[in-house]
Amino acid sequence: MTSLRVVVADDQALVRTGFRMILTAGGIEVVADAADGAEAVDAVRRTRPDVVLMDVRMPRMDGLEATRRILGGPVNAAAPRVIILTTFDLDQYVYAALSAGASGFLLKDVSPEQLVAAVRLVRAGDALLAPSITRRLIERYAARDGRTATLHRDLSGLTPREVEVLRLLARGLSNAELAARLQLSDATVKTHIARILSKLQLRDRAQAIVAAYETGLVTPGSAPP
Repeated sequence: MTSLRVVVADDQALVRTGFRMILTAGGIEVVADAADGAEAVDAVRRTRPDVVLMDVRMPRMDGLEATRRILGGPVNAAAPRVIILTTFDLDQYVYAALSAGASGFLLKDVSPEQLVAAVRLVRAGDALLAPSITRRLIERYAARDGRTATLHRDLSGLTPREVEVLRLLARGLSNAELAARLQLSDATVKTHIARILSKLQLRDRAQAIVAAYETGLVTPGSAPP
């Protein structure tokens, strides 16, 4: 099995040590840790990890700016996945980090099993999202904080079916729910999502959800389909 390499960035040494122990016990290699965003950016450049666990509120450079620097520029398959660590599931900074390209977020009271599973999940290319929390998070901040919006995508290149898939995706439907709603196979749904990500140059469904709100395809506060 290919080794999974992780950088842990948190300003609390106890948190870094605890996460290192949990990940190591789960068969995941922690190649570096960082006490602030600047150290995290440097560690990523030096070690080229698969996943970064990124605290938001750190001195010198916060996790949001570090995420932007790590993931800035065109979508790059070699770039690490970033998981945001937070103590609040409706944190404004979490929304900004998702907009900047993070693949999801975890609360710091996550169980060891959930932490290991989350790292493996995003390494596999999926997004780490609890749909109900993510929807509330985006609806709270997408409409009122244009300063954090970094995704400006033109949806005109999508087919009508792809637009429909993106709209439902932004409402928090899983692949299975999408397949049932649209009377499609799971494989076809996955193909539609892959094409949406490719056409819009997005990393994963986390960015796709943010893009759906920021382009106005889905509006905060509107009723679910």
